[in-house]
Amino acid sequence: MVSMAEVFRVTGRRCCARHVLHLPVDVKAHPESLSIGADAARFGIATHVLRYWEDEGLVAPGRDASGYRRYRPGDLVRIAEILRNQLAGMTLDQIGALLGGDRPGRRSVLEEHLRSIDERGRELARSRAMTEHALRCEAHDIVACPRFARMVDDVVHGGAWSTDGAG
Repeated sequence: MVSMAEVFRVTGRRCCARHVLHLPVDVKAHPESLSIGADAARFGIATHVLRYWEDEGLVAPGRDASGYRRYRPGDLVRIAEILRNQLAGMTLDQIGALLGGDRPGRRSVLEEHLRSIDERGRELARSRAMTEHALRCEAHDIVACPRFARMVDDVVHGGAWSTDGAG
């Protein structure tokens, strides 16, 4: 990926997250570049997703002589990073902060994401405990099990939750 300082040095134009600078790509000199359709298909996403990410400043594909988007290997890595972080539960704003390097508020956005991951981990542990209990429970109908009912009641009312169902 080209740094913003390098872009400014070469082109004399600045860019930011909302104003993406498109660098020309010579398709013959870079045969490894992909069209938007080929790139989208490679990752199993729709082309409009890539266009949206470009509008949001998350990706900045080059353009060929006709103005068509051309995704280079570095762009593919960037897209993989975005997808990986989405799977981790990050929003596009958080991903922008993560990948933006010097973006203001980056640290606080990432700290908040870590807190979110921790909370999801606790929720997954709760869900696992409930599922394990349901698997071991001898009640014909799990809903009739008093321990399981306490677990569900704790979750519904947002009270203290424990894996032993004691509430």
